[in-house]
Amino acid sequence: KLILVVNMPDKIQERQGKLPRRRKEVKRSLRRPDCPEHLSGGSAHWLPEHSGSEASASVEDTAESCPKRWDRCRRGHFLHGPYPATHFGPKACVLPNPTSVMHIQDPASQRLTWSKPPLNVLVIRKIRDETLLEPFKELCRFLVEEKHLMVYVEKKVVDDGSLMRDDSFSAICNQLCTFREGFDDISDRIDLIICLGGDGTLLYASSLFQGSVPPVMAFHLGSLGFLTPFKFESFRTEVDKVFEGNAAIILRSRLKVKVVKGMVQRNEQLLSTQENGILPHNHINNEAGKITLQLQVLNEVVVDRGPSSYLSNVDLYLDGRLITSVQGDGVIVSTPTGSTAYAAAAGASMIHPNVPAIMVTPICPHSLSFRPIVVPAGVELMITLSPDARNTAWVSFDGRKRQEIQHGDSIKITTSCFPVPSICCHDLVYDWFDSLAQCLHWNVRKKQTRLTDASDSSETEN
Repeated sequence: KLILVVNMPDKIQERQGKLPRRRKEVKRSLRRPDCPEHLSGGSAHWLPEHSGSEASASVEDTAESCPKRWDRCRRGHFLHGPYPATHFGPKACVLPNPTSVMHIQDPASQRLTWSKPPLNVLVIRKIRDETLLEPFKELCRFLVEEKHLMVYVEKKVVDDGSLMRDDSFSAICNQLCTFREGFDDISDRIDLIICLGGDGTLLYASSLFQGSVPPVMAFHLGSLGFLTPFKFESFRTEVDKVFEGNAAIILRSRLKVKVVKGMVQRNEQLLSTQENGILPHNHINNEAGKITLQLQVLNEVVVDRGPSSYLSNVDLYLDGRLITSVQGDGVIVSTPTGSTAYAAAAGASMIHPNVPAIMVTPICPHSLSFRPIVVPAGVELMITLSPDARNTAWVSFDGRKRQEIQHGDSIKITTSCFPVPSICCHDLVYDWFDSLAQCLHWNVRKKQTRLTDASDSSETEN
């Protein structure tokens, strides 16, 4: 029931499907070089061929109108870069391939709308926190009595002794639908998710939906709250706005992770048998390989040395090619959303969630030159134990489902096609920078005082 309203620039699809335009050797179409075609919404601006004064007049008219197009381009609010030019110089161009063209909506135009009014709402509450009991009751009363919605909650939330002892809430409690994680599948019933808690509550809500995720509205009632932009004091107004539609949303990409047991055969001479860094196929046993775990991860996949005192020694492959071996405490593979979590503590850069990328961050590497890297979102990463590793490794997914990785096991990671549509309080740019400032105190410093008079400036220069 979730629809993204797509506003694509005109003629982009036509341009991508056309073959390169053959030009005449003598007469060529005139084009103004300081008004590139890719800055005008993806439509090429070619001047018709004229002769004599007509051509001059056309060039002058174009010269006058070009600054207007420049102004229009500058005023356009796009988060993705402009549509790139596909012609380079007079004769070079990109080989057209319409079958591989991907249309991505600009994040600034992503708005939430409903094909049908939402009926089923999942409320996720942070457990073992008594301060959230009253907000939880207040929200459930509002959704059931005023909005007449079907509210789903976890069974362990309803079984809370403090909640059961409240006789005034018993009527509402009897109307709640309950489920148990790992036993009941509610992925096809929920229209909207409302989280009460901190970032961990949102991560948990994401883990409940291994396919398509309903829109998530997160209220800041936890300790950090980097991913929870809404204040609970105004929850009635904010929920009404979301039900009306046209709310800004940010699509937080997730990682599709597979743990395969026994796929890579252990061989002490594996490194010497590699050709150009590519893992030989005779070391991959597809029949023996068994997928033991497949998850959608919102923050990060962490591979570490576990309880061992030895360095972890794991090999990192990118699209089947060996990139490097990680010798240290481990490695973090994270989404842009996870770049402000464990990866930030390990020294990685913080990336806006709408940047399509995967981050690879070493944990305390025993190397002075091992810096965090960012790779394209479409690649597939594979992590295995090095053949000469002295110990096993351990892997966790958003801090959960921790397990041991043996020789021959592999972890395959790529970007999932099921993001988490997180509803914004203001917009996807302001919310992110506001979280950086309020939660992480990004670039907080005492302001430098200004010089009082000219004599101070001269003394400083001397």
